Parts: sequence; structure tokens; C-alpha cells
Amino acid sequence: MTENYIRAEFHCHTVYSPDSMVELQDLLKACDEKGIDKIAITDHGCMKGALKARQMEPARVIVAEEVETPEGEILGYFMTEEIPQGLPATEVVRRLQGQGAFISLAHPFDPHRSWWKTKTIEQILPYLDGVEVFNARCRRQEYNQSAYEFALEHGKALMAGSDAHGVFELGRASMTMPWFDDAESLRVAARESTISGELSGLYVHMVSTIAKVAKKFKE
Repeated sequence: MTENYIRAEFHCHTVYSPDSMVELQDLLKACDEKGIDKIAITDHGCMKGALKARQMEPARVIVAEEVETPEGEILGYFMTEEIPQGLPATEVVRRLQGQGAFISLAHPFDPHRSWWKTKTIEQILPYLDGVEVFNARCRRQEYNQSAYEFALEHGKALMAGSDAHGVFELGRASMTMPWFDDAESLRVAARESTISGELSGLYVHMVSTIAKVAKKFKE
């Protein structure tokens, strides 16, 4: 961390997601080892892990969620209330706004994970604070490039995250930026950030598959 600047990771998953086996204590230990000062825990449709982790390290952990809609996924940061999966994107954005959360799109141009329609994007665009322009789990860099061009065209903050489902993925994509401690200060800090990262490779998707299978056997 340089003076007044921090390293932040805005997209990761824990054991509270159906496709991750990462325990909270292991995640936070990895943050220490990798020099990650702020971490947004964005479990699928669940804030339980983020809330527990914030109790463990309140200055480091951002309570967040990755919310699935019929067309793609939306990231909410500094949330106060969990949002169910499967709601229309317009309803998800409305609920996030009601919480005062920072709202971003997750990997919006990855055809394997997003199917946004132009009409829906136009409806929610005015309410987005940012767009994830680098997701380390994208299979091709061109998907991130499309998101980058879209964010620039529409004046949205450029966001990045590893989308880690395993500890070894953590920090593959991160942002160096001024300190922030709520949604409003994140809106300012994100505009003064620099992004660094590398694609994780296709093999990391096996981590999610293995986690899903292992959890099914435990049921």
C-alpha cells in the first residue's frame, strides 16, 4: 500500500456460495499474505459470509452480494439487506438503490455468464455506478475489453475483481485506489483507481464444479 492508497479486491466467493469451499478465516489470511487491504465478499445470493467476515475484520471487509437476474448478474457493495436471486434486473437495482449501495455489473459481456438484452441495459444504466471491466475468470480478454469500452462510453466507474472461488485466485485482479469506507466514498475513489490483473485460465472453473459436487455429496 502506498501512502493514502490501498489495494482492493471487489469480487470473491466463500463457502457461503454453492460453488466455493473457501472458509472465511482462510480468505482473510490470504488477504494478509497478498497485501489486499479491502475485500468485497460477493457470495451468490447470500450476505451471511460477508456479515460474519465484517465482524472479524470490520475495516477490511465490504458487505456485498452477487445477485443473479434472468439476464446476468449485478454486484452490490455496502449492502444492508440481502436480495433474492432471480428477480428482474430493474427490481434488483431498485432494491440496491434503496439501500444506498454502490451498483455494478458483473462480467456483462461474457457470453458464458451474461445474456443482457439492450432494453434491460438501457433501463438500469442510469442507476449503475460502475461496470466490471476486468474479471479474471473471463475466458477471453475480449469480453473484458467490451465491458471496458462500454463503461467508458457511458461514463461509469471502471471496476475489477478476481471472481475468486479458490484462495489461490484471490488478487488476480485488483484495484489500487484511495481509501474508502462507504458507498459514497467508493464512488469517488473508484474514479481515481488503477486496475491490475491477469486472466486466471480455464482450469479455475473446475474449482467451482468440484465445490458444487462436494456440497451435493454432503447434503
